[in-house]
Amino acid sequence: MNYSFLDPAVLGRLGAIPLESRQPMLGNVAGRHRSPNRGSSVEFAEYRKYVQGDDTRRLDWKAYARSDRYYIKEFEADTNLLAHMIVDTSGSMEFADKGISKIEFARQIASTLSYLAVHQGDAAGLSCISKKLDLEIPPRRRASHLQGIFKTLSEVTPKGDTGLIEGLHSIAEKVQRRGLIIILSDLFCDPDAFSDALQHLRYRKHDVVVFHLMDPQEIDFDFERPHRFVDFEDGSPIVAEPALIADEYRQIVQDFLIDIKRRCHDANADYRLVRTTESYESVLSTFLLDRLPKKGSR
Repeated sequence: MNYSFLDPAVLGRLGAIPLESRQPMLGNVAGRHRSPNRGSSVEFAEYRKYVQGDDTRRLDWKAYARSDRYYIKEFEADTNLLAHMIVDTSGSMEFADKGISKIEFARQIASTLSYLAVHQGDAAGLSCISKKLDLEIPPRRRASHLQGIFKTLSEVTPKGDTGLIEGLHSIAEKVQRRGLIIILSDLFCDPDAFSDALQHLRYRKHDVVVFHLMDPQEIDFDFERPHRFVDFEDGSPIVAEPALIADEYRQIVQDFLIDIKRRCHDANADYRLVRTTESYESVLSTFLLDRLPKKGSR
């Protein structure tokens, strides 16, 4: 089945860049990501003193010759990544003016990152949140699992108020193993409550990414004549003269964006403001490259 939000050429180009976690992960199969546990991979981590019961094959005899003490070589244990795509499907995600709709951009990012994760041997899953946590597809590593994610993304329809905050708290409680949590939303929710949800995810030791999706018109507000604006979530209308409120509106939005970015930073979340007129390939390429380990950092 073909999906409009998947571009094979983009998948091919982005497939050359690995999807990395910023912190150690816990997995049940061998993978490419660092684990908080020590193991016996090829990457040296540190020495520690020998204690009775240690594997004598890991003794460093050169260190013994220098110090007359027994030391064990420890290495970074590699593990696999669980990537959880969290897609906001509340009514406001349907909005589109200058760019494609926010939900369509979310489809592009979620499907592409899921594909990249699975094809590098990691696991991908999907959760959709409107008024509540509506749907969950647990992370799996099988390529066939991707069809379920793609089909769900193609069928989801934004509607109703946002339940993003409650959904994130629920996910933080349900997902026991630390993973990569990727949030795709316009974040039209209470900033204090969103901050609490991020801190909950941080407490669970997840690596959190926030793709803040906004149509440029929501930021720039350059309407030229009176408009009847309708709330996509509760349907309430308001008629306004843009020229009279534009400056105040833009200042409120800028304050909101600065506040959200700060709260993400405080929770050690990777914040990405994305305008829906941008190329999703460019957005993801920058994201993937930024997360590559710097030389000497691993």
